Amino acid sequence: MRTIGLTLACWLFGAALCFAADPQMGTWKLNEAKSNVTRGTLKYNTVTVENTFGKLKVSADGVDAGGKPVHSEWTGNFDGKDYPITGDPIADTRSYTKVDDRTLNFTGKKGGKILDSGRLVVSADGKTRTATYNGTTPEGKKFKNIGIYDKQ
Repeated sequence: MRTIGLTLACWLFGAALCFAADPQMGTWKLNEAKSNVTRGTLKYNTVTVENTFGKLKVSADGVDAGGKPVHSEWTGNFDGKDYPITGDPIADTRSYTKVDDRTLNFTGKKGGKILDSGRLVVSADGKTRTATYNGTTPEGKKFKNIGIYDKQ
């Protein structure tokens, strides 16, 4: 019984370390001085990525194209499948695909139509996260944004 308990404890500890070691996890704050965000597009100032009972949760706070506060939440896996997003004024689903340990590709859709897509890359030292994304505003204007986020 003691061996089973010790084995289970070690396995849980190892699993926790694997998730904790993911460089995408944590809270990221937008560094506006280093970023290039097109005026009139959605801007997330703070993004938090966490593991919640085997699923990943991405929460983001920012402002919409009109400057009104926005809070969105997405729960799913980094497996390329569309999962619902709540609170996002543009997209109703988002998918993330893990490219490597420090890189994710993502796509946002509304009614099945792709509205934005991009790449999230965490620096080798784990201190910054670069979000490069392209899309189309609700008015049909194309944009390319680069957000530089600092780990908190």
